[in-house]
Amino acid sequence: MLTQLFQSDSELVNVHDLAHLIVSQELPGTTVKTDGIDGDPYAFLTVVNLNACWDHPAISALSNYLLAKCEDDTTLLQILRPSRDPSSTSHIGLILSERLINMPIQVVPPLYRMLRDEMKTAIREDKPCLFSYYAMVSRTYHMPHEDGHVDSGAESGPPAKRPRATSNKHNPRFHSYHHEDDVWEELGQGSHHFRYTHHNPQEVDSFGAEVGGKLTLLSAEHFSTLVDVIQQRYSST
Repeated sequence: MLTQLFQSDSELVNVHDLAHLIVSQELPGTTVKTDGIDGDPYAFLTVVNLNACWDHPAISALSNYLLAKCEDDTTLLQILRPSRDPSSTSHIGLILSERLINMPIQVVPPLYRMLRDEMKTAIREDKPCLFSYYAMVSRTYHMPHEDGHVDSGAESGPPAKRPRATSNKHNPRFHSYHHEDDVWEELGQGSHHFRYTHHNPQEVDSFGAEVGGKLTLLSAEHFSTLVDVIQQRYSST
């Protein structure tokens, strides 16, 4: 599922070693499976302490990748750079999350609620889960025919049935793949859209979508609010 998240740049961020790190670490996280422990995952949500794992090959590659993608965003760079310093008092928790496209949004609130509870327990047990910021990488898509309409005005259709559109001065219009990604952007310190290094641009008249990435930073003090908002909006109860 990490390959689904990082798409054509999966080799650049060393997703194989990253997956092994996630499985082996003792930090909080949940995977949704239906065929037992050896079955394929349908969704997952976990956190990785970038400072504590700064010298791990996968985290080193991923940190370099994200810093390069955000090199023109001084605000995000200022927050991200200390993640490469294990002695820094400002630790960053990298939230990694993905789910299959046919998995309903209702699976997400319990994942976030469990993650919040598990991190509280981990902090009491002196595990490295006390963060100043959280960073999340998510997928976006861009329809080539929308290049001429980069305003952020409302679209037709009910809000719950259409993707939220965002834009910035460097990029055309983007849409989030998952609804919960929009909550991150609403509450976050800032977001940066980027194209994958090995992206394949679509023709203007193509029916296909160009997939991109987004990095969003969230102050740790707002994480509990984020979980509550996701619960209120998307819970099945």
